[in-house]
Amino acid sequence: MENTPKFAQIKQHIIDNIRAGVWHENQQVPSENELANQFKVSRMTARRALTELTDSGILTRSQGLGTFVASFKSQSSLLEIKSIAEEVRQRNSHYSCTVLSLESIAALAPIAIALGVEIDSQVYRSVLLHNENDTPLQVEERFVNPALAADYLQQNFSELTPHEYLSNVAPLTEARHTVEAIMPSEEVCQWLNLFNEEPCLQVIRRTWSSSGIVSFARLVSPGSKYRLGGHLTFKRPI
Repeated sequence: MENTPKFAQIKQHIIDNIRAGVWHENQQVPSENELANQFKVSRMTARRALTELTDSGILTRSQGLGTFVASFKSQSSLLEIKSIAEEVRQRNSHYSCTVLSLESIAALAPIAIALGVEIDSQVYRSVLLHNENDTPLQVEERFVNPALAADYLQQNFSELTPHEYLSNVAPLTEARHTVEAIMPSEEVCQWLNLFNEEPCLQVIRRTWSSSGIVSFARLVSPGSKYRLGGHLTFKRPI
């Protein structure tokens, strides 16, 4: 252990605390200064440990808020992001959208952390119901950083999707996904016309542009009507 570089010791310390349940999902971890003091190293060494754990998906960092334990659910950055309207039309089906909510709200802590903004600052929220051939296909709840999409609330989302609009005003450079099966809430069941309890597919997605975090979205679809797929291409070994 004595021969192990200090930044690696800090990384192992953080990983051990997460595995032991000392720090839970979305819980804030010690700052660079606190780790530097604890391990008697420079802030640069502590920063390297936090940065490497963030790059590997173990931690997530929000500017001005701190560093947090990332979601334990498996993530994929290999899913192609398409507009749901495009997906429906590619099946030669009719796409339509029902706007359930479009508003400005004060960001609670989880939303502020996800968007990298101050707690209680104003963010935009939309709830949309995407339909295929007039049948509900997906509920989309999205929180948007106003600094990167100032006119979000003025858009007509029956004519273009939030994804299409945001891709124009803040072109995406990065996205992270969490995918899981859930049992929908009573409200979501009403929106999706689910009369019997049915597992749904939930995708949690954060998107970035070159200027910062653009949006944080929750997409819920009936398991019987929606699936995820993709195509991976692997490089041949040299």
